[in-house]
Amino acid sequence: MDQTEKLHAQIHKITELSNILTNLLSERSLCDTEVTCELFFRYVDSVQDHLKKTDADLYAELLDHSDAHKNKIADLFISGSKEIKRIFGAYTKKWCNLSKQELRIKKYDQFYAETIEMFELILNRLQDE
Repeated sequence: MDQTEKLHAQIHKITELSNILTNLLSERSLCDTEVTCELFFRYVDSVQDHLKKTDADLYAELLDHSDAHKNKIADLFISGSKEIKRIFGAYTKKWCNLSKQELRIKKYDQFYAETIEMFELILNRLQDE
């Protein structure tokens, strides 16, 4: 499997998890289940892994290219990647206990709204890639 196919597989996996979690998390009683938490943290790990791999592989390759347009695109994606990592990190810090793989939901409506917003941010980024 080449690099592009690997990235497409990651994007598909993240999109699938996002769609499933959108439905599961819409029901408050399902948020604290073991299965939902496992899927949620699989999503978190997948997003973090994808962002690392695109930074290391895809953007590094574009930056090495002699085409100024490709270099500019890579620069834009890298700066966007830094911002997404910052936002995603703040989100997970607020709502997750990463070491215990638990969600910390005290205000469900706020959690759900921010989660949907985060899913949309990540999906928009994946679509741009």
